[in-house]
Amino acid sequence: MKRSFIPWLLPQSLPPFPRWGIPYAFLAPALLVLSFTVFWPALQAFYLSFTEYGYDITQPPLWVGGDNFVRLWRDKTFWQTLGNTLVYLMGVVPILAIAPLLLAILVNQKLKGISWFRVAYYTPVVISMVVAGIAWRWLYAETGLLNQLFSSITGQTIRIPWLTSPNLALFSVMAVTIWKGLGYYMVIYLAGLQGIPADLYEAAAIDGSDQWRKHWDITLPLMRPYIFLVAVISAISATKVFEEIYIMTQGGPRSSSKTVVYYVYEQAFVDLEMSYACTIGLVLFIIILALSLVRLSIAPDQVTDTIS
Repeated sequence: MKRSFIPWLLPQSLPPFPRWGIPYAFLAPALLVLSFTVFWPALQAFYLSFTEYGYDITQPPLWVGGDNFVRLWRDKTFWQTLGNTLVYLMGVVPILAIAPLLLAILVNQKLKGISWFRVAYYTPVVISMVVAGIAWRWLYAETGLLNQLFSSITGQTIRIPWLTSPNLALFSVMAVTIWKGLGYYMVIYLAGLQGIPADLYEAAAIDGSDQWRKHWDITLPLMRPYIFLVAVISAISATKVFEEIYIMTQGGPRSSSKTVVYYVYEQAFVDLEMSYACTIGLVLFIIILALSLVRLSIAPDQVTDTIS
């Protein structure tokens, strides 16, 4: 009988695979992809933040040390964008931490057709931000639906410059972020609400807790880990906001709605200041890292319990 040459190429008995290496074997493909798409570009960006590079990409980066950081410290536009980002953070996070919880309590009721309300509230999440931004830009136009609605209510012609006023542009974009994020965080809260035993509410009703009092006594304390988790996620997302700004205002007017991430994009791809953009990105990374560490240090056990 003709023998195949393949068995001769393989050892007769393979050594057993060590148990400690099994997790690393499963992680290896993902780590390999992340190494080329995340880790290596991050290291390159860190290196470029200490160089001068961008105008002519055919030339190698020129080492300048900390000159980019000195320039960043004196850059008034950067401090303005950082202030806009902090305003965005303080305006979006409290609403996204509280409003979706109230919405989840509403759709958690055992009512006929409640599933349709869940779908309706979650629909903005699946809509592309490009589509949502263009639609809201039409709504915010001076002759758009919002101004026409206010005009019909007051009986006067109203032309509110939602996106063209330095005092309103940033807050108008914040409203879109809140509108689009309500359904996503509602689902997180809904998962937590459905894990609360009904016996607790029945016991609270016997003790005299009314419809809303039971949520204050039972729902809010048990949902505290979820509230903390939503606050962390929404804070990081608000710090990295970009799509809404790019589609609706492009940082204007007069940089009033320009955030740090949009400023990175502007420096890298509009002004071709690659090295300076990497410097801003490095500072943004440090801010996000510090924000995450501070929040995790407040209640790390809550986040662990929530994720598990």
